[in-house]
Amino acid sequence: MLSAWLLSASAPVHAQASGNAGFDAYVQSLWPKAQAKGVSRATFDRVTAGLQYNARVVALDRDNLGAPSNPNAPIPAFAPYRIKHVDAARINGGRRVHDRLLPLLSRIEAHTGVPTSIMIAIFGHETAYGAVTGNFDLPEALATLAYEGRRRSLFEPEFLATLQMVEQGVPRSVLKGSWAGAFGYPQFLPSVYLQVAEDGDGDGIARIWSSEADAVESIGAYLRRAGWRPGQPWGIPVRVPDGLDRSRLANRLVPTRCPRVFERHSRWRSMAEWRAAGLQPLNGRWPDGEIQATLLEPDGPGKTAYLLTGNYRAILDYNCSNFYALSVGVLADEIDR
Repeated sequence: MLSAWLLSASAPVHAQASGNAGFDAYVQSLWPKAQAKGVSRATFDRVTAGLQYNARVVALDRDNLGAPSNPNAPIPAFAPYRIKHVDAARINGGRRVHDRLLPLLSRIEAHTGVPTSIMIAIFGHETAYGAVTGNFDLPEALATLAYEGRRRSLFEPEFLATLQMVEQGVPRSVLKGSWAGAFGYPQFLPSVYLQVAEDGDGDGIARIWSSEADAVESIGAYLRRAGWRPGQPWGIPVRVPDGLDRSRLANRLVPTRCPRVFERHSRWRSMAEWRAAGLQPLNGRWPDGEIQATLLEPDGPGKTAYLLTGNYRAILDYNCSNFYALSVGVLADEIDR
């Protein structure tokens, strides 16, 4: 999860030389910081034993950082992404998981306000409902990225968070995930796990790497903390009239994060105002007229557009990408059909 945030977290600096001698010395130098976070020496030694500098992780990080190097590169159309990420396998698989977990999901929705289908849609997008979770050793990957140095301020705290997780009872053997440190069914970073993860099945530990109940409970908890508002949709697909004056709707606020994401959104208007402007919901139903929404036309004028509420921003908090958040919402709608 949080891939867009990982990509924009900090600017590169000169990489440190690889080689396990320097890597080992760096890892051992972190003991005082780990101790200050409540990690015992036994846990520190157990987690760090045998860690190796992983050149593959660094190569993947450099490849990823290259993507946004040209901020003026054209943004592709959403339609091909939607076809790939909201396909029959994800829709049908999501419906099966949703129906199987419905009593649990309904309980979570009751205390978080997050719709059952939204939780399942994120589960499906992140790991194909638990099928693809990554096989990199998290402490090794995160220690490597911290040692390499370009984004140490991001990855060193995440490495220390893995130590805290083990200190709190998470088995060392389950710390497997993506090269950038996301793990488990929801693909949480270790620091997010410590802050947000919930025990959904009552066994005393949030096993987001093997328990569907813990995973969806934790996804609901994350979105609730991100500001999800009960009773509001994430957004609705709409048809925009040909004569809409988009110049009057341009957002003139300067985004403080994810600028390429938020600069594509219009100004906020109420659903009633959008209705008066001639927009038409493709499902034939308008939400409450007082709900505020922004307009996004991901494929340009004449194509399907979306009115996006504050709940869409909660999905963006999970992964700051319009394509990701749109596909989560669209998949959730398909699961609900």
